[in-house]
Amino acid sequence: MAGKQGERARRRLSTEERREQLLSVGACLFSESPYDEVWIEQVAEIAGVSRGLLYHYFPTKRDFFAAVVERESRRMLRMTAAVPGIPVREQLGAGLDTFLGYVEEHAHGFRAFHRADAAGDQAVRKVYQQALAAQERQILEALAADPELGWAPEDRPELRIAVRGWLAFTTAVCLEWLRGAELTREQVRELCARALLGAITP
Repeated sequence: MAGKQGERARRRLSTEERREQLLSVGACLFSESPYDEVWIEQVAEIAGVSRGLLYHYFPTKRDFFAAVVERESRRMLRMTAAVPGIPVREQLGAGLDTFLGYVEEHAHGFRAFHRADAAGDQAVRKVYQQALAAQERQILEALAADPELGWAPEDRPELRIAVRGWLAFTTAVCLEWLRGAELTREQVRELCARALLGAITP
């Protein structure tokens, strides 16, 4: 009887809900183990679905991991989008607060996203690199629209490298923070804010 009730409960999930459930399980597993050590069978077992159903949503393990990475990328871009017309300096604290809230709330997803860089699969690494490039573009576009700066990013070719370096720095700081570094959220926010302002100041 309990088994039949479980089957009915699983069938109640919509296609999007099931996909989101599988991606959440994947984010948890990929955050704790390297790409090559995660098995599709694990995902199916934890999610309570057949391996065939999992393959219906994601034809290969590569597709599955790429979907996990893409989901976290979209979340980060959405949460850190700048408000046009407001100086970056004024938005930075609130933007970093939102980002750090995401890091805390979705720690598994954040770790899984950055594990993609170490994946041996070149296609997976390409998805990760494209996601980082999107973050970089978003920051550069915010700087270009900043009414206080008075210069365009293309006038300072070093700026792209500075932003890329800041993203790597912020990632390293956040990963250390999640590992238990003795820093408050406010200290992490100020550290990252100072680093960006220092990187973009001529």
